[in-house]
This record gives sequence, C-alpha cells and structure tokens, in this order.
Amino acid sequence: MQDIKKHKNGLSYDLNGFKFISIKGSPRERGKAMGYFSGKDFKKVQEVLKFNCYESYGKTWDFFIESTKTVLKDKIKNEFPEFYEEMEGIAEGINEAGFTKTTVDEVLAWNNIFTIIDSWYGSEKGTGSKEGGGQPDRCSAFIACGDYTTDGKIVCAHNSFVNYIDGQFMNYVVDVQPEKGTRILMQGQPGWIWSGTDFFITGKGIIGTETTIGGFNVYENNSPISCRIRQAMQYGNTLDDYVEILLKGNSGDYANTWYLADVNTNEIMMFELGLKYHNIQRTKNGYFIGFNGTFDPKIRNMECNNQGFFDVRRHQGARRVRLTDLMEENKGKIDLELAKILIADHYDVYLKKSDNPCSRTVCSHYDLDGREYMSQADRPLPYQPRGAMDGFVVDSQMAKNMSFCGRWGSSCGIAFDADKFFDEHRQWITQKPYISSRPTQPWTDFKIMNVGKNNKTTSKERKTKTSSNAKGRKNKTAKKRKDKKLVLEEDEE
Repeated sequence: MQDIKKHKNGLSYDLNGFKFISIKGSPRERGKAMGYFSGKDFKKVQEVLKFNCYESYGKTWDFFIESTKTVLKDKIKNEFPEFYEEMEGIAEGINEAGFTKTTVDEVLAWNNIFTIIDSWYGSEKGTGSKEGGGQPDRCSAFIACGDYTTDGKIVCAHNSFVNYIDGQFMNYVVDVQPEKGTRILMQGQPGWIWSGTDFFITGKGIIGTETTIGGFNVYENNSPISCRIRQAMQYGNTLDDYVEILLKGNSGDYANTWYLADVNTNEIMMFELGLKYHNIQRTKNGYFIGFNGTFDPKIRNMECNNQGFFDVRRHQGARRVRLTDLMEENKGKIDLELAKILIADHYDVYLKKSDNPCSRTVCSHYDLDGREYMSQADRPLPYQPRGAMDGFVVDSQMAKNMSFCGRWGSSCGIAFDADKFFDEHRQWITQKPYISSRPTQPWTDFKIMNVGKNNKTTSKERKTKTSSNAKGRKNKTAKKRKDKKLVLEEDEE
C-alpha cells in the first residue's frame, strides 16, 4: 500500500519514480493543493533554474521572471483569469509547504518557460534557442487505429527528449478535477497547470500528445501555449474544438505537431501547428508519427531552419524512417504491450545497427552518443546529458477508464548513473550537483482517484500488482515481452 499524503483539496503518492497528484475544486483551491504537493521539488526547480539560466544564456532566472511579468502577465490575467488564479493558488501552496518561498510571478515564469526562453527570448536575440537556432527538438510519438491496431481501436505512445537537468522534473502524473469543464489526467511538472511534455487524456474521451517542431523560428506575442492547451484540455469536447482553441491567439510559441484522438469516434488527427501555416490530417484507419519534423513544406521551409527532415544522420530523418517502418512492419499488431516496445526502439537507421541507443533512435540516448556522425556543429553535443526520460502509452479502453501507463527514467529501462556519467564525461561536470541518477523502473498504470468528504478516498480496496522486469539494455522489437507493472487501482465514486 502506498503512503498517500493528503491536503484539503487533493492527495499525492510516490510510485516507481513518479509523483502522482490528484487535485480538485476551484482554481485557487486546486492550485493550492498542487503547490503544496510540489513544494519540496520546487525548491530544487529554483536551484536548477538559477544555475541553468545563467550558464546557458548569461541571464539570471530573475531576468526571465521579470520578462514574463512584462510580456505575459496581464495577457494571462485578462484572457485566462481561471488559470491565473490557479497559479496564484500554486504559489500559496508552495509557500504553505514550507520548503521554499515563491511568488505568483515566479510560478507564471516557470509555467511559461518554453514560451519566454525558446520563443520570446529567442526572437529577441534573433538566434532562436541555444542549439543551432530555432526551437529545440523534443520527443518521439505515434498514434494508430483501424487496420494498424489489433482491435481497430486507438493506440498512442510518446516519450520526451529533454536535457536531464530540467527534464528530471517531468515525473509528475496529475489528475485535475475542476469545478467547470472536464477532468484531465496528464503527465506534468511541479507547480504546472499544463502538461508540457505533452501527454494527456480527458473525460470527454480525448487523447493528446505532441512533438515539437525542430528549428521553428517565428513568434508573435499573442496567447501562450500553456493556457491555450489547458483551455483545450479542460473545455474541448471534440477534435474540432482543439483546433479552434489552439489556433485562437496562436503565438507560434512552443510550436508542435499535435497528435489527438477521439475515442468516441475512433478518429485520430495530426495537427502541425506553425504560426502562419498549419496542416491538419485526420483518419479512422491509419497512423501518424512524431519525429520533430513537419510534413508540410510551408512550415518546414518558411517557418523553420536547420530541420533534419531528410538527414538520417540526425534524429529527425532517422526517426522518420524508423517509425514509418515500425508502423508498416507491425500493421495489425499494435497494442499496448507492443507500443511499449516500439517507443523503446534502439534501431539505428544510419549505421544499420539493431541495438545502438543513441541520438538517432526512437528511444534517444544522447548521453551514450559520441556524435561522430554529426552533420552540423551546433545541435546537441557529444555525450550531452540528454535523451528520452520517460515513456507513456494509452489505448481506447484505458482512456475510457481515465487511465494510462508510464515508465520513468527512459522508455527502454536503461538506468542513468549520474556519478559514473560525470566521471566519464567531465566536460559536463558543472551540471553534476543538479542532476540525479535514474534507476530502471517498471511500466506503471495510473488512473484518476476520487476524494470524497473529509478527503477520504472512496475505494473499498487498494491493490498493487508486480511481476518481473526485463533488463533495460535488452531492447528488441522482434518479439513481445511482458514488462513488470505496479498498478494502483482506485474505484470511482
């Protein structure tokens, strides 16, 4: 049985590297619960941001807090008052927890860090982000239905390519039960109102995830993505609603290809969202893949620079080939268990090696890659502490039950030993005080949890299940395997 921590408007427990948080109530009430459970981790967030902003940009974290206040605060207060109030509650909850002190302005900056650093600051500097200009490349994903899945229903998978120094905070699973709108279960971060990775399901039967558009380099200061996607998750009833909400006030910030599905209609959608251009494709029989590149030539050529769409030495080109092959080779076979294997794939398209975890593989490992085959000097560097830090899968049945399955640390299970890494790659030694090790973890099911009066969980019985786990480095797609799972089940009210 897990040690469940409780607050007036929520509860939390730690499980297999994840922190699960369930919050409910008014914007301020649920925000306060989120902040309270995030307090200890937020102290480390502050330490990392103070170091990393100055180390990577020569600017202080306070500079970005003040910039967010100037650029976004009034806009969010006026256009999204509900979410601003929720962030006020988060700040109050963090302060109540007692581990550190913060302000709503800092919470605002933290929630909009992709917008303010990658998009706003990048456009102000005229060079985009640090890595080669334009937006960084993050994530692999696929979504399939019809003839490509075992039962014809929807299967979706995603992992997050991130720098370990800040990506290590993406181990939250958050259940949001708002007073208005629909319920949300999402991957998240300490003190965030949105997912950011993004991986979510909603009470309206919507499944959602995304991959960033690498090299994206245009921005307008309209409505931030943090609030637009949260608005869509909470109030969107259909795929059309998501398109409408995401396009309204589009800033081009944190530009993504969105992979969305409606389990009620068994339809999946790919929504490449640039600034001036966007591309929508929908089907009830097929698949879409995510590899940080765009199929739309207008977005790729007119709103991006330095995309590796055709370059298999780079992760975009290599994963575009590999994910397509995996979908076609496994047509009619894709289910949850196979999805876990596919999102953890280590086939190297460029070197034609079946098990070579590196920057080019679906489950990326930049920290293991000497980058001998770089086609440009300014993308992630040799042995950079960066890569896939998680894996998430969901199918139609899980989504209908408001549940999904995740794995923390890496999609494949390879552990990250921080001491060993920094001993071997001393060029990154300044990051050592801030990056934690990640042991191999099992795949873990999460579902919504209901809190009744007096904050008592309403289930009659809580069950956990465990079984054996395959070693992380062994990652073959030739056959299916059973990964160990620990499942926390909770009856609904």
